Amino acid sequence: MLVLEGVSKSFGAVAALRDVRLELRAGEAHALVGENGAGKSTLVKILAGAHAPDAGTITMNGEPLVLHNPADARAAGIAVIYQEPTLFPDLSVAENIFMGRQPLRGMRRIDAGEMRRRAAELFDRLGVQLDPDRPARGLSIADQQLVEIAKALSFDARVLVMDEPTAALSGVEVERLFAVARSLRDAGAAVLFISHRFDEVFALCERITVMRDGQWVSTDAAADLTVADVVRRMVGREVGTLFPKEEAAIGDARLEVRGLTRQGYFTDVSFTVHSGEIVALAGLVGAGRSEVIRAVFGVDRYDSGEVLVDGRPLHRGSASAAIGAGLALVPEDRRQQGLIMELSVERNATLPRRWSLSSLGLLFGGSERRAARDWSQRLQVKAARLGDPVSTLSGGNQQKVVLAKWLATQPRVLIVDEPTRGIDVGTKAEVHRLLSTLAGEGVAVLMVSSELPEVLGMADRVLVMHEGRLAADIPRHQADEESVMLAATGQGDR
Repeated sequence: MLVLEGVSKSFGAVAALRDVRLELRAGEAHALVGENGAGKSTLVKILAGAHAPDAGTITMNGEPLVLHNPADARAAGIAVIYQEPTLFPDLSVAENIFMGRQPLRGMRRIDAGEMRRRAAELFDRLGVQLDPDRPARGLSIADQQLVEIAKALSFDARVLVMDEPTAALSGVEVERLFAVARSLRDAGAAVLFISHRFDEVFALCERITVMRDGQWVSTDAAADLTVADVVRRMVGREVGTLFPKEEAAIGDARLEVRGLTRQGYFTDVSFTVHSGEIVALAGLVGAGRSEVIRAVFGVDRYDSGEVLVDGRPLHRGSASAAIGAGLALVPEDRRQQGLIMELSVERNATLPRRWSLSSLGLLFGGSERRAARDWSQRLQVKAARLGDPVSTLSGGNQQKVVLAKWLATQPRVLIVDEPTRGIDVGTKAEVHRLLSTLAGEGVAVLMVSSELPEVLGMADRVLVMHEGRLAADIPRHQADEESVMLAATGQGDR
């Protein structure tokens, strides 16, 4: 149905794609995998009409296809679900879905009722309950992704490109999405699925294309490959253990949360994280995990309870007080909450330390650049220049910048919310190794994660939340997938 041949794309001196080829067949789900910076997102933007290739051809059903803009891609039947949500925050869910294509009635007035009805039909098709009139602002990452999926489905797409659509979805939501993707595939659509989750790749896709450093590496039937084969081709090397958890000496209580309550979000949450300990906060999407850590860090206020760091009460609702006490928060939504997209890589990486880097109140570019270079090199951030806007980086490299920004503050308590979301397998192992090293140095680590293998592989203890309450506190030697999922669904004993 859709063929790319010899496609190349450069941004200045950086070659993002070099002589890439890709073939999407009708009635087939095709996986595209590669490390962050391999060129996957650039390829997606070419298919979406956001970028024009410098060289190469695109054909659809045997006919040449030239995409000048996203409208051309939509008209050709190509719909893209991006890795990061791109919603208008102050418009309703229905308005976001039908932006630029609103149903009209007499005198070309927007038919709001028909728009809501169509949006409700799309959500019924997805098997989710979401109010079409609800403003997009404040939606969770999972709900934002579902709106993006509904938007793509509204085009009746013949080619559906899914760029990390499941990164923030629960297991039930992933299965719903896969059911929709399979129904579209069975109806004759071509599905391109981009993911770092190999279980999803092998569950959904018939063929797998591997990219590395902007170039095509291989395309094979999924049945002929193993996960080890794919990883080896992605990174060009053998990857060590994905969860390099090292034993660390557990010290005194570093972070204490006592009876934390915020009406409508979470109730009577209490736990302790010790020096040298990695504690995972697990649970289904919507259980209140992210809300709890935002309250602990002072981003959101809470109604009752208290937070103590090294035995000293932390001022309620003050992120600056939390930072001063040695806390650091790597948020789930890196684009909206973790980075200032218009600023440079080096400015983002040094924001929490701008006063310590200044001299007599003046901040010099050289000191910023030197400070940013150290952690950028340690986390292997792929950027043409540290002075480039952080928006030019791939999603995984943006996540590395967020990590670099906070790790450079030498925190006593590191809170990470979905730290490896959208990160390739090689970098994921490095992030896990980094967390283990920090714990070994005495840092208390509180990690929110929706990936059970990550929770079980890295945590000394697993705290499980269910509907805003702490449902279980499971030590490492007792934690397994069954015990965590039973507690997350309200079936386990506290």
